[in-house]
Amino acid sequence: MLPLNVTLSYYKRRDIQEEIIKAAKNREVAVKYDDKFGNRPDVLNNPNDVLELAKQKATSFHCSEELWSNALQLSPDLKRHEIEKLRVGWDLVLDIDCSFYEYSRIAADLVIKALKFNDVKYISCKFSGNKGFHIGIPFEAFPERIRNDETRNLFPDAARRIAFYIKELIKKPLGEKIMHYEKNDFSKIVEKTKESTNKITYYEKNKFGDNVAKLNAEPFLNIDTILISPRHLFRMPYSLHEKSGLASVPVNPAEVLDFEKEHADPKNAKVSEFVFLDREKIAKGEARKLLMQAFDFSAKREEEINVETKNDYEIKDAMPEDFFPPCIKLISNGLADGRKRALFILINFLSSLGWNYDDIEKYLKEWNKKNAEPLRENYLVGQLRYHKSQKKKILPANCNNTMYYVNIGVCRPDNLCSKIKNPVSYSIRKSFFARKDGKTKENLYK
Repeated sequence: MLPLNVTLSYYKRRDIQEEIIKAAKNREVAVKYDDKFGNRPDVLNNPNDVLELAKQKATSFHCSEELWSNALQLSPDLKRHEIEKLRVGWDLVLDIDCSFYEYSRIAADLVIKALKFNDVKYISCKFSGNKGFHIGIPFEAFPERIRNDETRNLFPDAARRIAFYIKELIKKPLGEKIMHYEKNDFSKIVEKTKESTNKITYYEKNKFGDNVAKLNAEPFLNIDTILISPRHLFRMPYSLHEKSGLASVPVNPAEVLDFEKEHADPKNAKVSEFVFLDREKIAKGEARKLLMQAFDFSAKREEEINVETKNDYEIKDAMPEDFFPPCIKLISNGLADGRKRALFILINFLSSLGWNYDDIEKYLKEWNKKNAEPLRENYLVGQLRYHKSQKKKILPANCNNTMYYVNIGVCRPDNLCSKIKNPVSYSIRKSFFARKDGKTKENLYK
C-alpha cells in the first residue's frame, strides 16, 4: 500500500500532472485506489484533477490503448458498430512481463530491435513501474487501411497478431541472451524461475547433426497478447505502482539495457526528454511492413491449425464436456490466477466446438462463481459479446503457447495431448475415437 504522504508529495508536482494529462488525451482513464479501480469510463482534462484525485487516495492512473472521440460514451452494452463509431484509433502497447527484472530488460531490448528490423523507426519505451517494460508505437505509424479494412477497426486483432509475430521473432535469441547473461549456467535459471528443466528446454540440431539443448524462456517471460483486448488499460506514464512504489517513467529505447529501477524512485524521478507514444515524431505509415508481416505470419499459423482441425472431424453439434481436454477441465474447476486468459480460452474453445452463445454465457457464469475472485460480470459478458460480433470462430491458443496453459497451472497432459496441437483438436479426436468404437450419435451427445 502506498502511503498517502508519498502519493500526495509526488502527484502534487505540476510537471507530473501535466505529463499525465498529455497522455490522457482521447483516452478512457481509470483511477486506482490501492487494489480497486474507480468508476469507468472516466477522463482527465485538467492537471489539477490529478492532485484532487490523489487527495481522495488515488494511487495510480491507467488509460486505454484505444483512442476515442468521446470516452465517456463507452459502455459494456454498446454493440460492435457503436464501439467502432467511437474509436478513432489505437496505439500498440506491448507489455513485457517477467518476475526477473534482468530478463525483462533483455526481452525489451530484443522487442525494440525486432520492431526496427521491420522498418519501424520511432519506438517508445517506458518502465512498467515494477518488473517489466511497455513498448509502444502510436497509431499514426500504421496505414489507414489494410486490405479492405480500416485499421482503426482492427483492434484488438491486429495488435494481438503483431504481439504474436514479435514474440516468435525473439524467441530463439531471447533464450540465447538469457543463457549468456547467466554465463550458460542452466541451473541458475532453474533455481530462479522454479521451472523444471524439461519445461524450459528444447533441442535443436547443430551443423554436425547433434541435438543441442536450448533455453525456452516462454514459461517464465511473457509478451502479453491475451490482455490486448477491448478497453484494456495500461499504466500511464509517470503513474506510481502500488506494489513497488516506483514510477512508470519513459526510457530511452536505445539504453533500455542500462535502465535501473533507481531512476524510477518518485523522490528522484524527472520528466524525461523521451515521450511515451510521441505522435510528433512518428512518420505516418512507417509501421505498414510490421502490420503486413504480422498478418501474413499469423495467417500461416492459423492455416496449419485449421487444416489439422478440419482433417480431424466436422463439428455439427455442441461437443459434450466428456470430451474436453485436461486443461479445459482444470480451468472449469475455477482459478485463483489467470482468469482473464482462461476466459479467452473458454470462449474460443466452446464456440469452436459448436456451443451457441446462450449456452456459453451460462457456462461462463457458472465457471466464474468457482473462481477465487470472480471476474466482473459486465467484463465477462462484454468479452463474450465482442467475440460474437466478430462473426467468425477463433481457435484458442495452441498447446505449446505456455502463457495460456502452463503459466496458469492447467497443463496436465494425458496420452492424447502429445498427438494434438490445440485443445479443440483434442476434443474432436476423442469424439472421433468414441464414434469409431461404435457409440451412436444419440449415446454420444445425450
